[in-house]
This record gives sequence, structure tokens and C-alpha cells, in this order.
Amino acid sequence: MIKETLSKIEAAIAKIQAGESAEKAELVALLKKLKDELATLPESRIDEVRSIGYFTETAAHEVTRENANVQLKNLSISGISYAVKGFEASHPQMVGVVNEICMILARMGI
Repeated sequence: MIKETLSKIEAAIAKIQAGESAEKAELVALLKKLKDELATLPESRIDEVRSIGYFTETAAHEVTRENANVQLKNLSISGISYAVKGFEASHPQMVGVVNEICMILARMGI
């Protein structure tokens, strides 16, 4: 799942238009940092990363579906928050990189 998610992020970055080249360059650099952080992640922590990914995917689904269920959206966002809290204490740099990526994508409307 992690490799698949990284591939999706890379594909999204590749589609960024020339007018947003500064953001694209920053995202490419951040993605490299994220890959480096993931490479040093102990196998014992991979399940936590997967949980964060699954909750994030669920939240994205609930936010973007036509007949969004507010309760399911809120539950999935709460799940992300809970999963990230414990992970952030042990891997603050990785969480920081992910937050930076999310902020850039949000500013770009993605």
C-alpha cells in the first residue's frame, strides 16, 4: 500500500502544470525526503503507517463522495488524528514532511 500511495503522489506531481513549477520542485524534494524517511522506518512500524494511510484514504473518500456522510467523515478524520499522534512522537520528521506535502497540495487546490 505504501508503494502504491507513493506512486499515486508521484503521478499527481507529474501532472502539475508549468505555471506551478516552484510547487512542483518543492513537492519532488519533499517526496524524496519522505521516501528516505520511509526507508529507515523499522518493519515493526509499517502497520502504523498503513493505518494512517487507510484512514486518510477513507476520509478522502467520505469528503469527496456525492452524498457525503458527515458522521463517517468525522470518524475517519478522528482515526487519522489518533493514528498520527502516537506516530508523531517517534517520527516527527516524517510527519512534518507529510504535513508540508498536504499543505502545498491544499494551497494548489488538490
